[in-house]
Amino acid sequence: MWIVESPLSYFQKFCINIVKAGRVPRHVAFIMDGNRRYATKSNMRKVEGHVKGFDKLSQTLQWCFELGIQEVTVYAFSIENFKRSKEEVDYLMELAKEKFRKLHDEKNKIMELGVCIRVIGNLDLLPEDTRKLIAEAVIMTKDNNKLFLNIAFAYTSRDELTTAVKNILKGVELGLINPDDINEKLISQCLYTNHSRDPDLLVRTSGEVRFSDFLLWQIWNTNVCFAEVLWPDFCLWHLLASVFQYQRCYADIQKYQPTQKIEQSTKVKKFLQYLDEKRSAQIEMYAKT
Repeated sequence: MWIVESPLSYFQKFCINIVKAGRVPRHVAFIMDGNRRYATKSNMRKVEGHVKGFDKLSQTLQWCFELGIQEVTVYAFSIENFKRSKEEVDYLMELAKEKFRKLHDEKNKIMELGVCIRVIGNLDLLPEDTRKLIAEAVIMTKDNNKLFLNIAFAYTSRDELTTAVKNILKGVELGLINPDDINEKLISQCLYTNHSRDPDLLVRTSGEVRFSDFLLWQIWNTNVCFAEVLWPDFCLWHLLASVFQYQRCYADIQKYQPTQKIEQSTKVKKFLQYLDEKRSAQIEMYAKT
């Protein structure tokens, strides 16, 4: 299941409603770290730890839905992960295919919940069959708007920024934009996350205190919570504690929000439309191969 429907106790629902009385982050990002260590701790194969990790994601999406969080971004597979053993990488690709096939089986439920799935990353690095299933899921859910799930797959922030810079340079070479049009707003709009607001809250599990090349541009003013728990052991109370921390820090976060609006020319807007159409055509191509 992509989003489980496990029953919540009255006390859990009560606590969720208490937290919802405060400001709830609209966009939460997760670095789901600790699957392999969980497997070692539980005397499992490493690959079984990744299955437990996906199950935890399904639960966490339900909790986010209950809290009213509108957008979730998860770090599912880094480009750096290709350096792991062939056995583990192959298994992760098979697991991805299995879960995206499952998504098609659960189409009615996904559509009823209004979940829009976006996959951010360098999809050219993925096997063709994996890419095809991902593209089909993206196309199938593109018009949903109740909960946005962004899956960072074959992703690093450095690759994302490099791709954005290349697209901007290409736009200048083609005369679609001028060098003077390049600014922070344009760079943000050329990233894989161009249709998302920056995360309000980033949660990393496993006790590691680093970002691992995840959303480095987008988290410039994001509240960060490092949870001392392996991802498969993450629970509702960890999520509520993270949201509560965000609420306590909200006033400080707001101090650094930009107040000056950057106006963009019609030329820039047409360039951004061109990029969107190019990306959509690429997804359509992946789905047909």
